[in-house]
Amino acid sequence: MLSVHWRLAELWTLQKKRGLTEDEESEVNACLHYNAIYARKLAGLYNLSLAASMVKDTAWQHEICQAIEKLEHQGGASPEMKF
Repeated sequence: MLSVHWRLAELWTLQKKRGLTEDEESEVNACLHYNAIYARKLAGLYNLSLAASMVKDTAWQHEICQAIEKLEHQGGASPEMKF
């Protein structure tokens, strides 16, 4: 799980008990922004993997799957990924 998701869960739990401060509200928005970027990158890689399988390019698909695993394990963006 991404550290941003842990923090988002913590902030959500806090807001159930009390109102969030302005800084905490800002942090929620930052977490949601980061999550959207992460989700778009991951979805793009999944789409590329599907395209590679459709054209039966196993080498390309293997490369994409490695990028997916790396992104999931890093919990975010990698500057060397150009997909």
